[in-house]
Amino acid sequence: MKLATPRWWYSRDGKAGAVARLLLWPLSLVWTAATARRIARGRPVDPGVPVICVGNLTVGGTGQTPIVREIARRLGGGVLSRGYGGALAGPVQVDPARHTAADVGDEPLMLAQDLPVWIARDRAAGALAAARAGAKVIVMDDGHQNPSVRKALSLVVVDGETRNGEWPFGDGRAFPAGPMREPLKVGLARADAAIVLLPGDLDAPDPDLLAALAAVPILVARLAPAAPPPAGPQVGFAGVGKPWKVERALQAAGCELSDFWPFPDHFAYDEATLRRLADRAAQFDAGLVTTEKDWARLPAAWWDRITPWPVRAVFQDEPALDALLGRLR
Repeated sequence: MKLATPRWWYSRDGKAGAVARLLLWPLSLVWTAATARRIARGRPVDPGVPVICVGNLTVGGTGQTPIVREIARRLGGGVLSRGYGGALAGPVQVDPARHTAADVGDEPLMLAQDLPVWIARDRAAGALAAARAGAKVIVMDDGHQNPSVRKALSLVVVDGETRNGEWPFGDGRAFPAGPMREPLKVGLARADAAIVLLPGDLDAPDPDLLAALAAVPILVARLAPAAPPPAGPQVGFAGVGKPWKVERALQAAGCELSDFWPFPDHFAYDEATLRRLADRAAQFDAGLVTTEKDWARLPAAWWDRITPWPVRAVFQDEPALDALLGRLR
């Protein structure tokens, strides 16, 4: 059973979920030690082409996939993903005409609509397969804590939402007592830059957040609609790391949301769940709208009944991004 991301993880003062934090703290120490040991023991494989890792320091919900898409599009590169949620171990190149999200995962299937994408649970084997297939540069989706592949650049994506007491790193505790995969300073020490990804309706990053990331160069990007949300009343739903961000984004884009249903990340939509959503939409005489990532997991019979709402990452300083990527040349 998939569990939803706890919102108390992102409380900066640590007061929300205080009892759970305390009880889970010993497991966080074990997690942190195991991560550090795995990284220290890594022997990275060089696939013979540059690998750009677009990862993060927290467990899900940063919006790194739009960043991966934008960087791969700029470089004309291929994407390497673990294929989370898919049954295939890989290495295999994703074919949207043949594969489903159940085969290769939702994010790889979504990205493969306009980019060459490989999935592999063994990242080193996947990078080698992509290079052999002709990829001149590989953008690795996630993997900042994976030491198996030599990285030409390591970029960490940070959620820029800091309103209403939210903080991307919570009170700094590691999973499962908090959202961190590793301590902030430790993760930043291996990063070449941080990308602060802002919601579309937030004007500028929090100065405190910029100060927390000051050890590395910082790029700012924001999520922007690639198309307007569907007109008329809508019931929205999303199974992503932070589904409440999708609700906010739809509202900020002018969507007339009658209701919104959150689901756990990578949630597998079955007929019963989709019928309940359709019934709820019928109560409001509304349509159904979701993310591209969620739409990729829908049964084909529902594709015409639910609208995918695409977003893209737009960098505030594109010359700075180009200069960073220019290190590869």
